Amino acid sequence: MNKDWIKVFIAAFFEVFWVIGLKHAHDFWAWAGTLVAIGISFYLMIMAGRKLPVGTVYAVFVGLGTAGTTLSEILFFGEPFRIEKVLLILLLLAGVIGLKLVTTNKVQEEGDS
Repeated sequence: MNKDWIKVFIAAFFEVFWVIGLKHAHDFWAWAGTLVAIGISFYLMIMAGRKLPVGTVYAVFVGLGTAGTTLSEILFFGEPFRIEKVLLILLLLAGVIGLKLVTTNKVQEEGDS
């Protein structure tokens, strides 16, 4: 896995924090952390999208973020556990992994359009 895909995974990790922050932030520091997470997340996604196929980057970013946010809500915020949710998250992750596997890793050179 190259460094651009690692950027996508780190961006998705920070996406989980900012999405949770949008729902649960109630003071200045929580909102500040949410804004920092948004900045890091989108910066890394944009940087990865410069060299990788943008559609695939976005799909992986959103898929992992959705799965992480849903699992975090279940584990940390009392969202009810439903086997249907877990199975659908697994299906989503299978699609994301499949999409990444079938995407060619042609890295775009600087200056290419």
